[in-house]
Amino acid sequence: MRALVCNAYGPPETLVIEEHDDPVPGSTQLVVDVRAAGINFPDVLVIAGKYQIKTEPPFVPGNEAAGVVSAIGGKVSRFSVGDRVIITPKGGAFAEKCLAEEAHTMPLPAGLDFEQGAGFSVTYGTSYHALKQSANLARGETVLVLGAAGGVGITAVEIAKAMGARVIAAASSEEKLLFAKDAGADETIDYSKASLRDAVKELTKGEGVDVVYDPVGGELALQAYRALAWHGRYLVIGFACGDIPSFPANIALLKEASIVGVWWGTWSARNPRLQVQNVKELAAMIAAGTLQPRTTGVFALDDFSRAFATITGRRALGKVVLKIS
Repeated sequence: MRALVCNAYGPPETLVIEEHDDPVPGSTQLVVDVRAAGINFPDVLVIAGKYQIKTEPPFVPGNEAAGVVSAIGGKVSRFSVGDRVIITPKGGAFAEKCLAEEAHTMPLPAGLDFEQGAGFSVTYGTSYHALKQSANLARGETVLVLGAAGGVGITAVEIAKAMGARVIAAASSEEKLLFAKDAGADETIDYSKASLRDAVKELTKGEGVDVVYDPVGGELALQAYRALAWHGRYLVIGFACGDIPSFPANIALLKEASIVGVWWGTWSARNPRLQVQNVKELAAMIAAGTLQPRTTGVFALDDFSRAFATITGRRALGKVVLKIS
């Protein structure tokens, strides 16, 4: 099989496509013929050796994919050869075949194609867990989403709106804001042209926002943090800009605000029953047409360098996906 391999830590363009032996399933594993695999910003960090959990080279990156089951282990009971599935393996998704634990496999929801399925698990899983469990978002509250047109940002816009919130989408261009508006945002802020904090103050009549969803970090993080309302919750999703912000503790004291870290992968592993329930609820929203997974960047495996450049250059509108076969 062909696989995209990280032989040494570095930028994504140093990855190479190599021939590898086909994987063989263990007793609780499946082999999936990968049709499409989702690229996420953490993949860039993993390849660079900068993620929270390091994988020693050589390795095949990629943590979510969709495809067809081609082999199963003896203890696998929920899936059969030929099933269309979504998997969230711990690496290995950027290949023609991938091993996955049965526990990390779910049926591809009806109505989704492989490209949409490949971009479903991590982004929608992260945003739903963040807004539901981490923020305890209530109907009628106001959510500010930074990086609102990116892979996780656009799902946060969709899900927050589906949960009955007022959504303010913030991004760096008119094109991105129109994309977020199409996904359900009520108001938008172009933070390349205006002060984020001042714009939020104006839109909320000085009250601030109840929840900030921040996958960007950097200088914008402090502006958004200062824009929290009383009992506001600041969700730390990631640091796409590369800079990890520092927050003054007095703001949290004065507003009785909370800073909440969101690490969906670890949470889902520690709370499998809650994760299964979240997936069921997300699948129901997709079936009802409330959520519409958007994959606006689909690249062939051989074009991986350009696919990653869309992520690192922060040009993504929705999910970026590698079409494997």
